[in-house]
Amino acid sequence: MFTGIIEAVGCLGAVSERGRGRRLRLLSPLGAELRPEQSVAVNGVCLTVIQADAEGFEVDVVEETLRKTNLGDLLPGDRVNLERALRPDRPLDGHFVLGHVDTTGVLLEVEDRGGSWLLTISYPESWAVYLVPEGSIAVDGISLTIARLQGDRFSVAIIPYTWAHTNLRFRRPGDRLNLEFDVLGKYVIRYLERRGTGGAVSL
Repeated sequence: MFTGIIEAVGCLGAVSERGRGRRLRLLSPLGAELRPEQSVAVNGVCLTVIQADAEGFEVDVVEETLRKTNLGDLLPGDRVNLERALRPDRPLDGHFVLGHVDTTGVLLEVEDRGGSWLLTISYPESWAVYLVPEGSIAVDGISLTIARLQGDRFSVAIIPYTWAHTNLRFRRPGDRLNLEFDVLGKYVIRYLERRGTGGAVSL
């Protein structure tokens, strides 16, 4: 489990094929603090450390994850958000993030608002029930609050600290972003569906 508070921005150093999957070599000083079998979120995707050293670490990504997330789009030199798994003695500053990406969205616009940025992202409208105004969402593993919600798109406001300490400043319109919807909302929707008739959600 993670919080969506990014600890470091790493760089993809190398990619090697592993059958239908891939092994990623990620360059980051965070590697010195990791060991094999630990979990780490890479752009919000929970992965297992295979090897780690002072310069970085390696993870294996299976075919399904490459297809479902933007990890399959990565090229050497690309920047990625990194977060170690939550420890009981660490504060929960963001929200509960499982590292199980639901779908990807497409960055439509980056608006510089003079000291902050507003990012507008499109997403498959079939997931609309999981988004609410002022609700939480993880975008490339970053815990963010939905500022605007309309149809098949939503916007998030980015403060200077988040802009400087995540990979968002390297993103451009057309890029795919990993999206994980709030797990608490998922359980509520599932409960309401189960107790409703014909799968209808009623409050």
